[in-house]
Amino acid sequence: MFWTTAAYAMGTSGQAAQGGEGALASFIPLILMFAVFYFLLIRPQQKRAKEHKQLLSQLKRGDKVITAGGIFGTVVEVQDDKLVLDLGETKITVGRSFVSGFATPPAAPAKGKGKEAGKDSAENKK
Repeated sequence: MFWTTAAYAMGTSGQAAQGGEGALASFIPLILMFAVFYFLLIRPQQKRAKEHKQLLSQLKRGDKVITAGGIFGTVVEVQDDKLVLDLGETKITVGRSFVSGFATPPAAPAKGKGKEAGKDSAENKK
C-alpha cells in the first residue's frame, strides 16, 4: 500500500504541462488585492500624513489649535518640537506632533437675522 501511494505521488500531472501559465494565474489575485489595499488604505494615509506635516510646519503664534487629546488652546510660543498653549487661565507645553488641527469656533447665529425673520413672518400673516 505504501508503494502505490508513493508511486502515485511521483507521477506527472496535467499541471506540470502548463508551466508558467499556472504560476501567473495564481499571482493575479494577489496583485489585485495589493492594488486594492494601495488605493483604499495606503494612498489616503500618505495624503493625510502629508497634510498633517504641512499643518505642523505652518503653526505660528496666535493660532487656535486642537490637540489629539481634545484640548483647545491658543499657541503662545513655538519651539522646535514643542508648543506652549494658552488655555485661558493655564498654559501647557505639548509636543508639536500632538496638534491635530486648527480649531474653528462654532458658527454663531447672526444677531440681526433672527429678529428680521420674525418680522417677515409676522408681516406675512397680516
